[in-house]
Amino acid sequence: MSLLDLDADQRAELLARVRQDYEELKASNLNLDLTRGKPSSEQLDVSHELLSLPGEGDIKDASGADVRNYGNLKGITDIRQIWADLLGIKLEQIVAGDASSLNIMFDLISASYIWGTNDSERPWSAEEKVKWICPVPGYDRHFTITEKFGFEMITVPWLEDGPDLNAIREAVKDPQVKGMWVVPMFANPTGQSVSADIARGLAEMETAAPDFRIIWDNAYAVHTLSESFPTPINVLELAEQAGNPNRFWHMASTSKITHAGAGVSFFASSEANLAWYLAIAGVRGIGPNKVNQLAHARFFHDAEGVRVVMRKHASLLAPKFRRVLDILESNLGEYDIARWTTPEGGYFISVDLIDGTAARVVELAREAGIKLTEAGSSFPLHDDPNDRNLRLAPSMPPINELEQAMKGFTTCALLAALEKLEA
Repeated sequence: MSLLDLDADQRAELLARVRQDYEELKASNLNLDLTRGKPSSEQLDVSHELLSLPGEGDIKDASGADVRNYGNLKGITDIRQIWADLLGIKLEQIVAGDASSLNIMFDLISASYIWGTNDSERPWSAEEKVKWICPVPGYDRHFTITEKFGFEMITVPWLEDGPDLNAIREAVKDPQVKGMWVVPMFANPTGQSVSADIARGLAEMETAAPDFRIIWDNAYAVHTLSESFPTPINVLELAEQAGNPNRFWHMASTSKITHAGAGVSFFASSEANLAWYLAIAGVRGIGPNKVNQLAHARFFHDAEGVRVVMRKHASLLAPKFRRVLDILESNLGEYDIARWTTPEGGYFISVDLIDGTAARVVELAREAGIKLTEAGSSFPLHDDPNDRNLRLAPSMPPINELEQAMKGFTTCALLAALEKLEA
């Protein structure tokens, strides 16, 4: 029964009960955290063997080069081949770096801002204005990068099959629109994936800016919650077929596969884009941590080895996601005050509440000892115009703490909705 279907007396009775539940929640002296999508200790333990790899005496990559020395900006073939196989792209289209693909994304935009891309008429800093397309809800750290450079961020809705292609086609008619963010598989925070039709449309669409770039951040390409793995879309091939070979900057990493702070990052793109990037990267440094790359290659062996590891992650994550969804349904479903995504992979669940209540839910939860990601975090400048969206991150807490946090969250959501209706 929707809250809107309750008469005044029924609503008052429910409000009194929920307020009592909330007071009991506060009296529990909780200290729970649902703010970030970090792997749990159990997930990190899956890759504990890495700490002993590549092992004493194992110092050479497939080419015979000593990985302890300088050089090889592209990274070692051993790990690049594994990720090329996982992503369904050619070996020559991918380079391997250090732990964070976010660092590479920042470097790509920095270089474009200072010098321009290989297709730019001038540095982006010399443009009257740079605009960037941001599908929402989206990844807060992406938005922080474009915020830092002062780009004007254009929001487009994230639909069930990906970002709104019609809105994007309209936006890219402006030559000041230089790029966009996309998390194509099990997106942050919705857990939904870009369809083949949307990907093809992004590859083929005409853009006014010749140096328009799509950062295709495939951070969750193998982060399934089941035994099966979706086939990644080869956007590099689609773009080449469409006559736009330089359009995509394709990112990936091992960050939530092995050790989140000590993994390997990947950048895949056209030959021209990689040549442009490596010429700058060669000034910035003398090569990545190839010892760590070799350790990862020895740990995985091949692409199927990565899938074996990710099935172990799924066995740890899936019960947590199921429990969150069960509690949302059992505690909020009957009142029709929230909508949430049901991801088949990734690290997050996106929840839309009654307009004007998301910030209040965060405030109520904080007072009850439950930390939530701040309202608006999934929007540029933390500005959710409807104050409705919140992101839940089930991965880190033990399941008993997760259950406590979710029961508290649903109490806060219901209380905020009733307060809104009373007002």
